[in-house]
Amino acid sequence: MQLCKNVRLAGHRPAGMGRNAMPAGYIETYRRSLERSEDFWAEAAEAIDWARRWDRVLEDNRPPFYRWFAGGRLNTCWNALDRHVAAGRDNRTALIWDSPVTGQILSFTYRGLRDAVARLAGALAALGVVRGDRVLIYMPMVPEAVMAMLACARIGAVHSVVFGGFAAHELAARIDDAKPRVILSASCGIEVNRIVPYKPLLDAAIAEARAKPEHCAILQRPMCEAEMVIGRDLDWQDLTAAARPVDCVPVLATDPLYILYTSGTTGIPKGVVRDNGGHAVALHWSLRNIYGVKPDEVFWAASDIGWAVGHSYLVYAPLLLGCTTVMYEGKPVGTPDAGAFWRVIEQHRVRVFFTAPTAFRAIKREDPEGRLIRGRDLREFRALFLAGEPADRRLGRGAARGPGHRPLVADRDRLAGRRQLSRHRAAAGQARLGDARGTGLGCKGVGR
Repeated sequence: MQLCKNVRLAGHRPAGMGRNAMPAGYIETYRRSLERSEDFWAEAAEAIDWARRWDRVLEDNRPPFYRWFAGGRLNTCWNALDRHVAAGRDNRTALIWDSPVTGQILSFTYRGLRDAVARLAGALAALGVVRGDRVLIYMPMVPEAVMAMLACARIGAVHSVVFGGFAAHELAARIDDAKPRVILSASCGIEVNRIVPYKPLLDAAIAEARAKPEHCAILQRPMCEAEMVIGRDLDWQDLTAAARPVDCVPVLATDPLYILYTSGTTGIPKGVVRDNGGHAVALHWSLRNIYGVKPDEVFWAASDIGWAVGHSYLVYAPLLLGCTTVMYEGKPVGTPDAGAFWRVIEQHRVRVFFTAPTAFRAIKREDPEGRLIRGRDLREFRALFLAGEPADRRLGRGAARGPGHRPLVADRDRLAGRRQLSRHRAAAGQARLGDARGTGLGCKGVGR
C-alpha cells in the first residue's frame, strides 16, 4: 500500500502555480508517505471505523509478506453501508443501476441497500456460511451482484467473483481452487443482441470440478428461466424472503476480503487475495485524494465487477467514502448508440468517470465527429480517467477535448508516445499527460 508516485492530488495546486509545476501539497504528501509511512497510513486509517484498533500499522518482519493494521478488527460492509446509515445519511443514494439492455433504472438508498445486504447475509448464514468460508459469485451486472459481495463481507466470508459468462472449464478451475461452500449466480446475462444463459455453464463447471458446492442460489431473470437441480439449487427470491437479517461480524484487518483470479493465460489462474484493513484504508484514501471525489458525489467506474477495477472502484471505494456509485449493464456503443456514456453522465449527474481507452475507441469509431455529445448538459462532469491499457496521443487528446475540456488522467505504465509534464520521475500509477510540445491535455480543474 504505497502512495502512487507523482500522482496529482486533487485540490493541491496553490493559486498562481504554473500548470507544469509540481504542486507543493503533493510533494509534501508524497514525502511523508515515504519517510513516515506508518504515521501517514495511520492517519488515513482514522477515516475508517474500527471495532478494535490495530497493534501495529505495518508488520514487515517477513518480507515479502507484509501485514497492514495487524491486530485491528473491523467490518468492511459496516464501513461501506451501516456507518452511513448510523450517521443519518440513510436516505442518500448509494447505488444507481442503469440497464439499457433491459430498459430499467433502479436506485438504492444506503438504508435500502443495507437492508437488502443484511437479509442476503442472513440467507448465507442460514446455509451454513461462516467467517472464512468462500462464496463464489458468477453473475451479470445486476444490483444483486453488489449485494452478494457486501453480504459476504458482512459475515466475514471470502467472496470470489468470476466474470459472468466465463466458459465452464475456466469456471471449474476457479471452483476447484477456491472451494466455495455456496455459489451465487443468475439465470442469464444480456448482451447487446443476445441472451447468454449462465446456468448451463455453471452446471457444466460443477460437473467438471472436483470441489462441489453445497448449494447454489440462482437469481431468476424473466428473460431466461434456469432449470434447477433439486437438493442443490435454491431460488434467490425465496431464499432471501425467508431469511432474517444479520449484523456485521468484525474480522481481523489481515483476514481476507476476497479472492480475484488472474486470466490464466500464462498458466493456471492465480488467486489474488485482498485483506480487509489495508484494502478499506487505501481505497477510501485514494478515491478522495487521487480521484478528487467527495462524499455524496456521483462516481462511475464503467467496469465489470469481475475485474479488479469493478471490485475497487465500482463497489468498495465509492461506498466506503459515502458516494453514489453507478452500475451500468450496457456497452459503450450499441445500447443504443455511441452516446450512451454521455446519456448516463448527464442523467445521473456523474462528477467523475473512470473507464478504459477501449471504450473511447469504440465511441470514436461510431461517432467520429462527436455529434452524440452535443446538446448534453455535462456541466457537473468534472473529471475523466482513462486507465488499464495504452492511450495513444490522438485518443487522449480527443477525450480531453470534451465539453469544457474535461481533464484526462491515464495509466502511465501503458501510455504510448507521451511526454511527462515535469522533470520529476514518471508516475507509478497515474500521471498528467502532455502533447508533443509538453502542453497539458485538459488538466485544468481536476479536483475542483
